Amino acid sequence: MKDIRECSDPVMRGSMAAMQRAAEDARRIAIQTGTNLIVMRDGKICRLSPEEIAKLPPVVESDPQTTEKPGT
Repeated sequence: MKDIRECSDPVMRGSMAAMQRAAEDARRIAIQTGTNLIVMRDGKICRLSPEEIAKLPPVVESDPQTTEKPGT
């Protein structure tokens, strides 16, 4: 399967960065509201407490091209 960051469509390439931003937002909101976060890890559904979420490393954009805005 082709990596989405290698797609010829700039919108598709940018979608990875959008998903990473959404993941960071979901973590931040879960911590702020004291809400568990449901995630998939190794094919299994897991519930993370706000304390566990706070210990996770940040979701980082691994490729500078993922920050490209459509039409630029």
